[in-house]
Amino acid sequence: MRYLHTMVRVSDLEASLDFYCGKLGLREVRRADYPQGRFTLVFLAAPEDEAEARERRAPLIELTWNWDPEDYGEGRNFGHLAFEVDNIYETCARLRDAGVTINRPPRDGRMAFIRSPDNISIELLQKGEALAPQEPWASMENVGHW
Repeated sequence: MRYLHTMVRVSDLEASLDFYCGKLGLREVRRADYPQGRFTLVFLAAPEDEAEARERRAPLIELTWNWDPEDYGEGRNFGHLAFEVDNIYETCARLRDAGVTINRPPRDGRMAFIRSPDNISIELLQKGEALAPQEPWASMENVGHW
């Protein structure tokens, strides 16, 4: 398992970039717009991590800017921790067998979400390409929210 990023939702992308980059000194290493979902992801690295982060070998801060205004109740401005795993199905099965609720099952063979006992969302991402969909995961419904 490898730690990937921490996601923070922001309400004003430019003000957030001014804070994180302009004032704090982080560096933008990549950005992606998702018109279908109406959001933008901006990944930031500490200056000493920038070279490794561009090669996806250092942890990042992921700023998520939803294009439509949203009130982030329940502390939803802090999004999640993310870890890359060697086999998403084996990891989720091990966690489920240990009593962990899989809030968002890995139906796509790529991504799942669980929550800590304190309700911190944790994203699990398949290392490399997504695995082929398989049961019981492919037909599982979401449980709660993440």
